[in-house]
Amino acid sequence: MTRPAPSVRAVRRVLAPVLLVLACLLVPLGTLSTWAKYAIGDSDRYVEAMAPLATDPDVQNAVADAVTTGIMRSLDVGPLVGAVDQYLHDAVVSFTGTATFQRAWDTANRAAHDAVQDALDDGSTGAVTLDLAPVTAQVRQQLIDDGVPFAEQIPVTHTEITVLSAGELADLREVFHMLQVAGIWLPVAAVVCAVAGLLLALRRGRALTATAVGVALGAAALLLALTIARSLTLDDLDTDADKAAAGAVYDALTSSMRTASWILVGTGLAVALGSWAFGRYGPPGRRARAAAGTRAKAGPASPEQPRAECREVRPGRAFP
Repeated sequence: MTRPAPSVRAVRRVLAPVLLVLACLLVPLGTLSTWAKYAIGDSDRYVEAMAPLATDPDVQNAVADAVTTGIMRSLDVGPLVGAVDQYLHDAVVSFTGTATFQRAWDTANRAAHDAVQDALDDGSTGAVTLDLAPVTAQVRQQLIDDGVPFAEQIPVTHTEITVLSAGELADLREVFHMLQVAGIWLPVAAVVCAVAGLLLALRRGRALTATAVGVALGAAALLLALTIARSLTLDDLDTDADKAAAGAVYDALTSSMRTASWILVGTGLAVALGSWAFGRYGPPGRRARAAAGTRAKAGPASPEQPRAECREVRPGRAFP
């Protein structure tokens, strides 16, 4: 086979590594942009990701705290405030275990998602909140049905939990909007760069092994970044915020991205190991065939030469 001209080889030697490194760098960015576009940008997927939190004890307790606080601000019960506060809190916690709360939770999260997406798209300012008024209304009706004396005095106000403050929204708007615009195109660009780099590589086996390791490292770097971002996010919360509930929300929102990253880590390591083993040992039987070919080229083994016969020499006897 004719070898490429030196100038072509030089271009390939430089261009192939550049493309492969670029592909590895695009892996975490592509995972992030796909998540922003299809997991967070889509209302149905967002609600689906948040739905399991309705049964999370930390989230249920945070909702109960918010609803109870909102009710108690507008309820005058005199010296019974402590007992009523505890009774209301227990009633809300009990309500969070019902199917009705699940539906109210999904409705509130859909409204919050639409508000966040609208704020990202049109550049509006102000905090984005999760309105718990439907939960308050259901608790009020449940208490009325149970014959609680003060239940009818409970106002159905817009009890809210802040999802994104105005400052956080301003910081996220440009980056998040860019990621959503990029969407699936970053992963596509990563695949194109990887394929082109492997085709141009002078030693494709080694290039494939290195690229697979790079993909695994890129995905692992994203997992590390998610862990650090989680810690920083919880540290930035107000002292009176429920960090356990906030952590559960963060984990639910990033679950699909973490799953995709772990899949990339496992796939990259598996491909790297397989490529290395193939280059090291070759396909089954290749070494045996190579050894047989070497023996065939060497020709038949020469027969062993007979040893010279030694005769005993005795004094006074002449050689024949």
